[in-house]
Amino acid sequence: MQLSTLNAADQTEFIAQLGAVFEHSPWVAARAWEKRPFADLAALHDAMMAAVYAAPAAEKLALIRAHPELAGREASEGGLTMDSSGEQGRLGFTALSRAEFLRIQELNRQYREKFGFPCIVALLLHATRESVTNEMQRRLGNDRATEIEHALSQIGGITLGRLQKMLGTV
Repeated sequence: MQLSTLNAADQTEFIAQLGAVFEHSPWVAARAWEKRPFADLAALHDAMMAAVYAAPAAEKLALIRAHPELAGREASEGGLTMDSSGEQGRLGFTALSRAEFLRIQELNRQYREKFGFPCIVALLLHATRESVTNEMQRRLGNDRATEIEHALSQIGGITLGRLQKMLGTV
């Protein structure tokens, strides 16, 4: 896909191409479309993140909650999006030992009970599963407002990676 093609696309085509970048949240692409043309990938991503940050709190939470837990129900039932499956698979979250699976499940449970949404981690920023689990454990000590900001920031990292892959800049 070419940025020039996206810049020339009508809103329907733009959403068709980029609607899945933000997990189950095509509204982000719909709102970013209005900011065309984009000088480069960074400008496109910035417009998409600006749409997220300008959204009402309920939409931000819905976006966060649209993300799957690491090695969670969606993964075990084969319900991950292709992007999420690849991202989790790269670090082996789709093929954990029993002990690792139970550890991740416990972290997911604690996090969801405390904050009301899944722990979002931009996996492309991590080299090992251990660094991810350490990050999850550390973030359990935060308050909810801090974790909402962390989640949105991590979504930014996830979506930048997805856009780079789509536009062939990785």
